[in-house]
Amino acid sequence: MGAKQTRREAIRQVVRAERPATQGELVELLKKAGYEVTQATISRDLANMDLHKAPDGRYELAEDLHLKRMCADLVQSVEHSANLVIIKTFAGTAQGVAAALDAAAPDDVLGSVAGDDTILVVARDEAAGGRVTATLRAYSGKDT
Repeated sequence: MGAKQTRREAIRQVVRAERPATQGELVELLKKAGYEVTQATISRDLANMDLHKAPDGRYELAEDLHLKRMCADLVQSVEHSANLVIIKTFAGTAQGVAAALDAAAPDDVLGSVAGDDTILVVARDEAAGGRVTATLRAYSGKDT
C-alpha cells in the first residue's frame, strides 16, 4: 500500500475512533499516531475521501453516514448469537442494507449475506458480534 493509501486508511480509523471536529484536530491526532501531515494535505484527502460533517459538527465517513441512514429507515431489529448477527429489515430491503454495511467495511465484520428481509453478518469473534449489534441497534434507533 502506498503512502497516500496508508495515510487515508489512518484517517478513516481516526475519524471513526475520535470523530474530530476540525482539520487541525485531525492533523494533531494523525501526528500522535506517527503521521507527518499538513493541514493542506488533510484538506485534499478529506475532499477526495468524501468526508462530511455530521449534524453534531464532527467529521464522518460518507459510507458510515449512508449506513446510519439505511439502518434508521429500514432496519426493524438486530440480534446476535456469538459472532453471528441477524438483521431484520422491511421486505425487499435487506440487500440494500447489506450493501451499505459492506461499503462501510467495519473492522469487526468479516462479511454479510442478505436475503429479502434478513441479513446474516459474520463478525470476527463473539465480542465483535456484540459491538456490531450495539452499533447497528444505535444506528437503527432500536437500542434494545
